[in-house]
Amino acid sequence: TANFSEQVVESFPSDISTGIYYGWACVGNGDVHKMVLSIGWNPFYKNTKKSVETHIIHTFKEDFYGEILSIVITGYIRPEKNFDSLDALISAIQEDIEEAKRQLDLPEHLKLKEDNFFHLPESKTVNNH
Repeated sequence: TANFSEQVVESFPSDISTGIYYGWACVGNGDVHKMVLSIGWNPFYKNTKKSVETHIIHTFKEDFYGEILSIVITGYIRPEKNFDSLDALISAIQEDIEEAKRQLDLPEHLKLKEDNFFHLPESKTVNNH
């Protein structure tokens, strides 16, 4: 899971609805992977600030702190909601991941995986990745 900085979150379009989205993510100049994105109100800041969390559907061998994270949001899964238990939250997250995988295998979403957007110029890469 990767969180965007407050500065990046504040630059998101203000009219984007909170909720769960899916799309593609790329760390540095690495491979492009499926992802689920949560846009929501952060209780830590008394729900006055939005947070954006990216769950990349891939297991990385090492941390990628400080790397550039590029994302393309291609669809919407559901609105943000509270859960009665941790088990209910975990179950919803698993359902969101499965839905994202199904949607991203569709040709109209799959073609975006190859978009030039994900190929950073060498001067923009961090840690030689």
